[in-house]
Order: sequence, then structure tokens, then C-alpha cells
Amino acid sequence: MVQIANGKKQMMGWAVANRLDNVRDWRPAAAVPRGEQSEQEVRGCVFDIKKYAIHDGPGIRTTVFFKGCPLKCQWCHNPESWRASPEHGLRRGRCVGCGKCVEVCPNQAISLVKNQPVTDAGKCNLCGRCVDACLAGAREIIGQEMTVSEVMVEVEKDAIFYDQSGGGVTFSGGEPLMQPEFLLSLLNQCKSREIHTAVDTSCYAEPEIVEMVSKKTDLFLCDLKHMDKDVHERFTGVHNKLILDNIKRLCDAGKQVIIRVPIIPGFNDSLENIEAMGEFIASLPSISEIEILPYNSGGKEKSARLSHGIKFVESQVPEGEKMISIAERFAGYGFEVKIGR
Repeated sequence: MVQIANGKKQMMGWAVANRLDNVRDWRPAAAVPRGEQSEQEVRGCVFDIKKYAIHDGPGIRTTVFFKGCPLKCQWCHNPESWRASPEHGLRRGRCVGCGKCVEVCPNQAISLVKNQPVTDAGKCNLCGRCVDACLAGAREIIGQEMTVSEVMVEVEKDAIFYDQSGGGVTFSGGEPLMQPEFLLSLLNQCKSREIHTAVDTSCYAEPEIVEMVSKKTDLFLCDLKHMDKDVHERFTGVHNKLILDNIKRLCDAGKQVIIRVPIIPGFNDSLENIEAMGEFIASLPSISEIEILPYNSGGKEKSARLSHGIKFVESQVPEGEKMISIAERFAGYGFEVKIGR
């Protein structure tokens, strides 16, 4: 896996977040005109590029994770994706309290409190000197602005695997629809190279953006979290009407759509909600597959590395029998159902 950190590509498992400080102030972005700028030089913010991905669409894929998300799901396993621009992260368990980061910071943004570094975000300009100086590997800058051409260099390295497996590229996040110009430019480049594309999305975006992206995308992986709008807002920060409407628009347009449902015990695993989801999905044309994903608790550990507080629901990984029961319930509506990871 390639992580973009401090202007360098590093091999690691994940990264960190974005600058959307209050989801309730966010509105779905409008597409930004490119003007005279070369499509290859369009820039966006990426927090990870995962190679040899086998759970983000068909075949072997490269998954490009965009930073920024309008939702704040209280079970999110990628909380590092929430903020829309690069930020600093700290793995406290690795920190030895040596103070090297304090010494090298040109802006005096870091101080030691009880042998633990504290960073003043108002002074930090993400220069990365503290990351380079940290011998314990405790400090990191997560997220990096990249051009379309830089991303495509990484994508094309695995083209042979796409051809052999029927795979391609998946744009995920965060929410890739928050960076429409960057996403559309990447989709164009993939199309010109005959690379299969998938967009993994919450579908929370202006319909105009969804329509433009749909014309360039081979497959949509659409998240469906809860059918009750009030419950949905309480646990994700946004209503679900726009999401449901956009999923319906994609299906009405004949796009290939796989519905993904994260199963969060105590939130959306009730029989009432599962049946409401099944009835909604059954009303849509062109849906043939549902993927149910068991709750992943990894987000809690990741969130400890972030500078901003995150509220998580208390839940447990659903038992195998529970997942099978839900899969059978969805299958009863005539769908192929896969249990993911």
C-alpha cells in the first residue's frame, strides 16, 4: 500500500484526515470548471493509495482514497478521511518523549506536556520536519495534494493485474464526489487507457455531480446505512433523502450499482430496518447484488491518532450467524448477497 506523507510516497497501511470541522456547515459541492488548466495537472487531496485491493469491486484493483467526507458516521473505520486537507497525526504508543520534534519545529508549534508532544494546529504549517526527525515513527502527515498525472503513474503500475483479473481502479474515501473536478479528470484518464472504474460513494452530493460522474463510471458501490431519516442524521450528521434519491437516479439511468450495507449492531441491524432496506432496493432497476459488511472497530484506534475528537457508537462485530441471517433476508428479495470483510 502506498501512503502519501510529507510529499513522499511511503509504504504503510493507512493515513489520516481532512479539514471539515463541522459537517453541518457543509453542503454538497458543485463541479468546478477546469478553465485552461491541463487535465493532467488538476490537483486533489489523497490520503492513501492501496494496491492489490480485492474487496473494492471486481478483480484485482487499485483503490485511491480521497480526503474529505460530508458524513461523520459514528462507526467509521476510516476517520482519517473526514477532514478535507492534510493534517498531522501522532501515534502516541510509539512516542518516546525525546523532544526531537520540539527542537526542529521552525514555528514553535510543538511542546512537551508530561513527556508527550502537543501540537498547536494554529502554528503548524505541516512542513514535515518533525516527521523526518522522529526516529520512533510516531509522527505523520496524512494526506497529500497530487496531480491527476501523479495518481495515474501509480494506477498504471498495476495495469497487468487489471487485464488478467478483470479488475481496475476504485475511487473511494472519504467521499470522492466532494472533489468532482479531480474525480472526473481521473475517470477521463482511466477511460482513455481502457481501465475499468468504480466509485465507492455515500451518494451524498448534488444530483448534477452524480450525473456527470455517472457518465464516466463503469460501476458504483453505493453505501446504504439506514432507512429512517432521523436515525440516519443522528448517527451520520446528514439526512438520507439526497442519498436515496441519488441511488435511484443512478439505477434509473441504467448504471451498474452494487449496494453496500455496513451492519452495525444496535444501529441498523433490526428486522424492521433490514426489511425497509430490502423493499427500497427491490424497487430499483438494475440492482442485482448486495454486499453486507460487518462492523469494523479499527476506526477507534485510528481516531486516537487524530487531533480532533471523534464520537463513536459502542458496538460489537456482528456474529457470523447474524450476518448469515441478514444475508438470507436480503436474498429473499431476489438479490445475490455477499458477506464482505
